[in-house]
Amino acid sequence: MNVVVVGGGSWGTAFARLLADHGHAVTLACRDPGQVAAIHDTGHNPRYVQSVDLAGVEAATVGAAPIEDANLVVVAVPSAAFASVVAELPGRAPILSLTKGLDPGTGNRLSTLVRDRPVAVLSGPNIADEIVRGLPAAAVIACESFPLAVQLQLAINSTVFRVYVNDDLVGVELCAAAKNVIALAAGGADGLGLGDNAKAALVARGLAEMGRLAEVAGARPETFAGLAGMGDLIVTCWSKSGRNRRCGELVAQGATPAEAARSIGMVVEGLTTAPVLRDLAHRLDVEMPIAEGVCAVLDGIPLTELVAQLMQRDPTVE
Repeated sequence: MNVVVVGGGSWGTAFARLLADHGHAVTLACRDPGQVAAIHDTGHNPRYVQSVDLAGVEAATVGAAPIEDANLVVVAVPSAAFASVVAELPGRAPILSLTKGLDPGTGNRLSTLVRDRPVAVLSGPNIADEIVRGLPAAAVIACESFPLAVQLQLAINSTVFRVYVNDDLVGVELCAAAKNVIALAAGGADGLGLGDNAKAALVARGLAEMGRLAEVAGARPETFAGLAGMGDLIVTCWSKSGRNRRCGELVAQGATPAEAARSIGMVVEGLTTAPVLRDLAHRLDVEMPIAEGVCAVLDGIPLTELVAQLMQRDPTVE
């Protein structure tokens, strides 16, 4: 296929390499002409996953990329930019979204912002640094069209990147959004040195929150036990290179959220998603105390106070 990957960040760059290795003609579309020129000159992305060899991957600005002639457009941009990016894409090729979050303007799932063309979502435990090193990984593609999901599965699946399909688009997208918020809390547990018991309990209760949200939103609970749910939650909460986990850790150690994000140097999706997820839970009347607590910490309450509040909640059944 002719594929354009819109978004020259770490995951977009890694995914472009993955597609090119599968034999597709790939163009990596970046906003910054300087980044495009550097990729042309050196064969490497100067900003993200700099070790990956981009030989065989074309680079172009978003405006100059051959999007209208593409068979597939992969969108790997921050959730805050997703709506404006997809609104300006020419052509009618299917979109495969790699973005994990909710639209901060409307609170809607990102796939609902795509108009007049098919859309699918890829999610799972996919740390970009490991993907480009050729380490084995798995992901799930969710789409309302099963034939399109299978077509994309066959186009991406390889011996190092195993792809499953799922028709629960709602569940996969909510998993992708919620896990980043839980990872902020898990990083906070790391930063406070609360231990493995506390962190494991936090992640398990976070998964329970995600499941409650899924049920009310019309998703299937089993999706939250799969790659997009439990799988991605585990890697995001434990990986040393996970941005959301690291951000929570830095906040626990005294940094403001803005200072933590600057230190990391890349978009921390959980910071954008947390208040949107909280508001969605309010609209659906779903209890999500960890997500509520993360928002409270981001608004300035001490993390130690949040820990005390969570531990002092009334005992209940699991």
